[in-house]
Amino acid sequence: MTAVSAAEPEDLDQLSDDAFRGHVRAWIVANYPPELRNPPQRLHFNENKPWYMALANKGWLCPNWPKEFGGMGISASKQLIFLEEKERHGCSRLNDMGMTMIGPLLIRFGRPEQQQQFLPKIRSGEHIWCQGYSEPNAGSDLASLRTSAVLAGDHWVVNGQKIWTSLAMDANWIFLLVRTDTQAKKQEGISFLLVPMDTPGITVRPITNIDMADEFCETFFDDVRVPRENIVGDINKGWTMAKALLGFERIGSGSPRQASYALKRLKLLAERMGVWEDDDFQQRFTRLRLDLEDHKDLYETFVERVRRREALGQDVSMLKVHQTELFQRITETMIDIAGEYAAGLGPMEGNQELNPAGLFLQSRPASIYAGSNEIQRNILAKNVLELPG
Repeated sequence: MTAVSAAEPEDLDQLSDDAFRGHVRAWIVANYPPELRNPPQRLHFNENKPWYMALANKGWLCPNWPKEFGGMGISASKQLIFLEEKERHGCSRLNDMGMTMIGPLLIRFGRPEQQQQFLPKIRSGEHIWCQGYSEPNAGSDLASLRTSAVLAGDHWVVNGQKIWTSLAMDANWIFLLVRTDTQAKKQEGISFLLVPMDTPGITVRPITNIDMADEFCETFFDDVRVPRENIVGDINKGWTMAKALLGFERIGSGSPRQASYALKRLKLLAERMGVWEDDDFQQRFTRLRLDLEDHKDLYETFVERVRRREALGQDVSMLKVHQTELFQRITETMIDIAGEYAAGLGPMEGNQELNPAGLFLQSRPASIYAGSNEIQRNILAKNVLELPG
């Protein structure tokens, strides 16, 4: 596929939102590999690399980075438009931990030599990152993590286990939250460490999901020696930095994209199964559609805060709870009407975009990852409703 170039405005951030959206949409349509649209499962880096490199060569790989670090230098509101246009076209999700997580953290907290070492290699695709946060018994309660790093001369010696390490088998670097002070309170004594995946003592074991995908991994650390200078920021201040990464991510997890995609698939499925004109189905569909429209309005209120450069409050947790549970209700309806197709994991014959069972299974963990909905409700109860503990 030959990439198509478009005349690039001198400053994308000076375009109106509508003009920016049109510019981005035209380039994506012209340059996104059509065979990768709406993949049924998350792709590995060897499958996604053409799209990764197309964005890298365009200078659009890191829309949230300042221009001086090789990013697009666009506002938060235009970053959301950029994301929405990729989702509208069915672009696959990249191995994006480098662009969305560790890159911004290094820009904000990293030493100049760390920025010079790591940021260009994210943009070039030389470094692919994964995230070492969750552990057994320390998922939503992340501050209970037990993976330790003990200073021994010029190296940290790391021991422990991380779980749900997305696409760790594709990564050559991992950023870790590690406990460097076992006597401190659990939110304290945590540090942020950068580790090459080829370091002796690291073992990666893929986990097969219920939909037979292998996106997640267990990652084990046995006396892994990491150079002392690979700490980001101050020792024992990693928790503060980890929380700083979650601000923009929280609004992303509440985007209506999943529910919108699922509702469109539900309509196609209903037409194929001959129930679209059924009165009972129309009542169910209408309730779901109205719930989605309500969610879009709620989402837009938070997007407006981002456009005004206001900090997002704890009430942003409403987005994640409502969106993921709506996504699940839509896919449950798909299973109800899919008949024999509800038992298969692959796309339905004649339409690669209809995969009722696959989409249903994708919706199951949505209410768990990025902070379980139970945790989100606790946040809302304590910090928004001010209910007693």
